[in-house]
Amino acid sequence: MSLLNTLTSGVSALRSFSQGLDAIGNDIANVNTTAFKSQDTSFADTFNGQGVQVTSTSTNYSQGSLSSTGVATDLGISGNGYFVVTDTASTAQYLTRDGSFTVDSGGYLVNQQGYRVQGLVSGSAAAIQIPATNTAGAALQSESIDNSGNVVASYADGTQTTVGQVLLYNPSDPTSQLSSQGDNLYSYNGGTIALSASNAPGTTGLGSIQAGTLEQSNVDLTQEFSEMITMQRAFEANSRVVTVSDTILQDIVDLKQP
Repeated sequence: MSLLNTLTSGVSALRSFSQGLDAIGNDIANVNTTAFKSQDTSFADTFNGQGVQVTSTSTNYSQGSLSSTGVATDLGISGNGYFVVTDTASTAQYLTRDGSFTVDSGGYLVNQQGYRVQGLVSGSAAAIQIPATNTAGAALQSESIDNSGNVVASYADGTQTTVGQVLLYNPSDPTSQLSSQGDNLYSYNGGTIALSASNAPGTTGLGSIQAGTLEQSNVDLTQEFSEMITMQRAFEANSRVVTVSDTILQDIVDLKQP
């Protein structure tokens, strides 16, 4: 390998390891972000075999631990699946593991962006809505959601009504079918998200819903710091290669001076 190739290899390594450190820094920054999924950076040699390049930055979709919140509309998923939410302004659908839901002024179960949570209502896929009063005019007192996603409204006259069922959707290949859109949301690239009774939590390989909990980030700080130290050392070593190569090149130039 010529001296110039050594310099080129060192520079490519600095560029690649900078990207790796960016991914690690982002993971650590989101250690407390609800349902955040960490990223893994992969490296390979370049086409001509001189230097290194980032081949991919993949998302680790493994489940984070569930933490109790005590809020009835906070929903965690134990197992496979994603909640489906719809932006009524654009009709766009998104998948999310972030179950930080509330009930808006219209009675709809919504996420933090106001997107409506989708489920099964009267046998059809629709947004989950909890009426403020029942047919007798009694006011809503509370709502609860069981492990199967059934949303039960309790009214002042002592009656209870199941107003719908939160459904889950499980992509066959999250790595290729999901694209992060920020705000803990993913767009789905695998076609139309068609919901039916087969998407009920606890069926067909789907996880169950744990009300009063939220999924935590799956970032492993111990692993992240270990990888950061390794990548930092690699960066430092290659910066030294660049410095030494530059010094030797300068020495060669100086030899030619009259």
